[in-house]
Amino acid sequence: MADPAWAWTSAVIIPVMLLAPALWNGYPLLQWDTGGYLARWYEGYLVPSRSTVFGLYLHLGEGSSFWLDLGIQALATLWILQLTLRVFGIVGPVRTLGLALALVVTTALPWLASMLLTDIFAGLSILSLFLLVLHDHKLSTLERYSLFVFTAFAAATHSATLAVLLGLCCIGWIARPFLRGRIAVVPLARSTLTTVVGAGMLLAANFALSGELAWTPGGYGVAFGRMLQDGIVTRYLRDHCPQAKLKLCPYRDQLPATADEFLWGKSMFNALGRFKGLNDEMGFITLHSLADYPLWQAEAAITATGHQLISVGTGEGTNGWIPHTYGIIERYIPAQVKAMRAAHQQHWDINFTIVNWLHIPVALASMLVVFGIFVNSIWRRRIDDVALLAGTVSLALLGNAFVCGVLSGPHDRYGARMVWVATFTVLIAGLRHFASRDKPPATYLRRDKNSSTPDL
Repeated sequence: MADPAWAWTSAVIIPVMLLAPALWNGYPLLQWDTGGYLARWYEGYLVPSRSTVFGLYLHLGEGSSFWLDLGIQALATLWILQLTLRVFGIVGPVRTLGLALALVVTTALPWLASMLLTDIFAGLSILSLFLLVLHDHKLSTLERYSLFVFTAFAAATHSATLAVLLGLCCIGWIARPFLRGRIAVVPLARSTLTTVVGAGMLLAANFALSGELAWTPGGYGVAFGRMLQDGIVTRYLRDHCPQAKLKLCPYRDQLPATADEFLWGKSMFNALGRFKGLNDEMGFITLHSLADYPLWQAEAAITATGHQLISVGTGEGTNGWIPHTYGIIERYIPAQVKAMRAAHQQHWDINFTIVNWLHIPVALASMLVVFGIFVNSIWRRRIDDVALLAGTVSLALLGNAFVCGVLSGPHDRYGARMVWVATFTVLIAGLRHFASRDKPPATYLRRDKNSSTPDL
């Protein structure tokens, strides 16, 4: 078969493979948090941790039963994977197809692409930022600016994604004096600007939908939930009630064991006005407990980061029990209720236990290999393209574990949405390694003293 035929075949088959879970399901996959994003267009006010930018993105695809959104996600994934392979010199539709198949089988990537959630953009944005900073010279003008817009959009879809991207840019500026030949000022400055534009997108969308020029609320709430889960909130209330006269004082011995139970279950949080009624108090307790128990907070943060790093299971929150999301669809998009209810997910036909027998070992092994490549390159002082990718991914995984683990508490969802990039990096490293072994040894000639011809 001719190359053009393979190219077209690959361009069709890869998006279909990426959307295989949704195609089998009969409807886009839903998650606990999907409803909160869907409702942003209709409710016209801000809610904690629900990006209005992503809400608008979902609304654009409603007329197609959200298949337009999934198509965009699949094509964006194919585009960024292909661009990354190209800058590494791994070209050809057969290789791309084989690598995509490996990712589809062994990682959460197709489940992320098939889901109405921000998570697919978290990992893709790490690759797009890597391309913008370190391979700007290999990109066309259209590719460069398309990646800029994509990265800014990804940053606007979730605060944790924005934080990780900004952290990587800051590390880029710190590392630049040591990597002057690899990190140029203009690409790094342009890439840093993507986070600013992403933040601007979110503020603009918040204002357009709610009339408030404000950041998405809930920062203190999720951090408070993690501290509650670690026992810090209970200790603070016992130490300071009733002198502090806090709303939670009467409940200090009845607090739920987990952040999810407190924030999203049937707890005293509802009776006390949820985020609107308790946000100031949660912020007060969060800040003062940091000052009162600094060593405990540091230990809890390190523990949460470590726990988050190994929490990589696929499918958290994607099951048959997501009543809030169902309620939002029934209330605002009733025409889609029949198709949604007929999907396999709503009949509990998805078993992620079986999926994770493969995904979790692959994810953990991939992280170890990527960390190993990064550390080894620093030890040997050989920073090539693979080492730079491994370093970027390693730092992204650590940053993601810190941001999500410390602020929200460890969840498999936060790990799974990023760790597939580690598997992709391992595959690239493997292909590059075997390609270098297959090359014929270089021929060296002695240069004649009077000759201007350089050595070969």
